[in-house]
Amino acid sequence: MVLPLGDLQPTRITPFVTYALIAINVVMYVVQVDRGEDFKFALAATPWEITHNRDIDEPIVNPQQAVRVQDPRDPFGERIPANAPPDVIPHAPCPIPIWLTLFTSMFLHGSPMHLAGNMLYLWIVGDNVEEVLGEVRYLIVYLACGLAGSLLQIAAAPNSMIPTLGASGAIAGIMGAYVVWFPHNQIRVLVFRFITVLPAVVVIGGWIVLQIYLGSQAFGKMGESGGVAYLAHVGGAATGILVALLFYNRAQYIKAMDAHLQGWQTSPYQGY
Repeated sequence: MVLPLGDLQPTRITPFVTYALIAINVVMYVVQVDRGEDFKFALAATPWEITHNRDIDEPIVNPQQAVRVQDPRDPFGERIPANAPPDVIPHAPCPIPIWLTLFTSMFLHGSPMHLAGNMLYLWIVGDNVEEVLGEVRYLIVYLACGLAGSLLQIAAAPNSMIPTLGASGAIAGIMGAYVVWFPHNQIRVLVFRFITVLPAVVVIGGWIVLQIYLGSQAFGKMGESGGVAYLAHVGGAATGILVALLFYNRAQYIKAMDAHLQGWQTSPYQGY
């Protein structure tokens, strides 16, 4: 087991957007717990709903069930065969246009551990990426990576009726940008019972390669059961890497400036 604990590369900014994103995700999870499962699954992104622009507004209990769906053009709805796995798939009426669930799903999580893991990675890499991009661009890139991840997952299984949720795609994009810009940054990690440091290219690059491998292994079974949406990770990371290449020169300038200021602060001489 390898668990990242933090990077050793300070920034010159206070990463307000990163802190705000973490806070919003935590608050949304508290709301989820308070409102119950219907709230969570109403705002999750379901591939079938996105590709058909219809809302499945009741749980699917078995493959033969005819589920009720809501069409924005037909307020009375209709019933269609679920054609789904033989497991109960939770659904609830969505109070917003279905396409908006591509964004609301980014701020939902399935469990405390799901939330904690995602927020840990965002806290580690977010400040450095925010420093390079600036607050507005950083927020746009975060949302774009999450959207790209969801769309890739949906493209692989457009008729899946299994809801998807989580910030992993967005955070994978931030991680992708980080590893391109800061491959040699040292990250403190817990390896089994020992704490050590490893370069970002090993910790984050290795994680991205693992997601690609696991995604390729699961590709033929996409949409058949729940679990980890590996292609959402891959799509988000790929988008983040593309952004990193577009802003590579800016990142190098920021790194040089940081190195210069850190060198001045640690100089044995006193300037005046």
